[in-house]
Amino acid sequence: MTQSTPAETPDQKGRALTGAAPLAWAARMRSAGLRVTKQRLAVLDALHAYPHATADTVLEHVRQSLPGITVQSIYTVLHSLTGAGLLRQLDLANSPARYETRVADNHHHAVCTECGRIEDVACAVGHAPCLHPSETHGMIIRIADVVYQGLCADCASAQPAQAAPTGTREVPTMPREARQG
Repeated sequence: MTQSTPAETPDQKGRALTGAAPLAWAARMRSAGLRVTKQRLAVLDALHAYPHATADTVLEHVRQSLPGITVQSIYTVLHSLTGAGLLRQLDLANSPARYETRVADNHHHAVCTECGRIEDVACAVGHAPCLHPSETHGMIIRIADVVYQGLCADCASAQPAQAAPTGTREVPTMPREARQG
């Protein structure tokens, strides 16, 4: 991965984005009442390029442009951006917290239990009783987190066909790499 400059940031395919992306992040920070800092811009750029990243992954990529940034600074920035609504924190089972910049909708995630790949899934459509709780306990429900677990196409094709006996449900586990941290 090539290093980013403040006016040029990578997108999900590693291509350089023009100065418009940092300007958009700056405007969103200001509207959320946050000061625009190079650390915050670098974290947002890293998460735009690497959605669903852990703090360690964000640190690794931010250090390419800001080599002196500390682990504590990354956590402080992640916390402030999440609190301001510019990031969403994902708390997946047996995995360190992950972060994403897609916050404008209530989408879900599909997680490969073999390699840990995480993909966004549009909100469930049609009859979705699990998204409407039977009891709210007086809470105003804002988000229903749904995590689909299974094998991605690459992992499924690399494994011999494994069929669960009829009437049983295989309980997936998170990959070893996702459990670390």
